[in-house]
Order: sequence, then structure tokens, then C-alpha cells
Amino acid sequence: MPNHEVIMPTIEIHAERPDTPDAMALISELETHLAAGYPSESRHGYSVEKLIRQRVDFFIVRSDGMAAACGGLQAYDTYGELKRMYVRPVFRGLGFGKLMVNHLVEHAQRQGLPLVRLETGIHQKEAIGLYERMGFQQIGPFGEYKPDPLSLFYEKPIAAGDMP
Repeated sequence: MPNHEVIMPTIEIHAERPDTPDAMALISELETHLAAGYPSESRHGYSVEKLIRQRVDFFIVRSDGMAAACGGLQAYDTYGELKRMYVRPVFRGLGFGKLMVNHLVEHAQRQGLPLVRLETGIHQKEAIGLYERMGFQQIGPFGEYKPDPLSLFYEKPIAAGDMP
């Protein structure tokens, strides 16, 4: 009888600069994906340059070394905002989005932030489902965001001792 070994990929999350080739490729793919469903005035994602200028902590999930997903956290005085969340289509359904959100929430906790917030588009059904399953509650626009019929806003309180 043949021996069928299941080889699990090595999954890692590392902080990386948004101007590395892999990060820029992920952000470019995200922009292309969003451009198909939203006009430019309803796309609020930061450019690579703005991610660096605003000091957004940026992370990449790698599966066996291949860049699979990305996300960032911008810290404000009273909350952290999730930025540039994206999972490549070939890696969707494997839990990488949840892994990244958990990582960003933990990163916000380590900075003593009491809650995390995010903006997403109304057509991002999988992302909306993920955020809601992970305990995010819909809120109104926050920070510099204006009301936009194509945007949804969410937040999740986090306590210093809670781990996602």
C-alpha cells in the first residue's frame, strides 16, 4: 500500500517594507481588483509611498516563501486602522485573511490600542463576511473618511489581555 504523506506548506508572517517587489506586486494586484468595482473617489487605499510616509506597519503572509497576502496597521492615538488587506486569489479560502487580521489585531494590542477600525467596499463580500465573523461591528465613517455609498466601516474593541 503506498504511503501518502501530506506535506503542509510553511506559513510565515513578517514585517516588510511596502516598497519591496513582493509588497508592490500585492498592492498593485489589489488596486487592479478594486478598480474593476469602484471609481477612484471610492478607493481609499494608500499608495506605496503614502504607506511609508504615514508609517503604516506592513506585513506579508508567505506560503513556502511565496507572497500570498498582505495587510497593514496605521496607529492613531485611540485606534489602529487596518490598511491594504489583500489575499491573492490562488490562496483564498486557506485562512490567510483571518491569519492576517489576527496578526494585525495582536500588533495593535501590543501598541496598547483599544480598538481596530477599517474601511472596505460594499462589493468585497468575502472580506465583509470575514470581518463580521471575526467580531467587527459596522460603524459610520471615522477619521478623515466621508460618507460613501460604496464604503462600509467597521470596528472591533480589543482589550489588552484578549487574544483573537
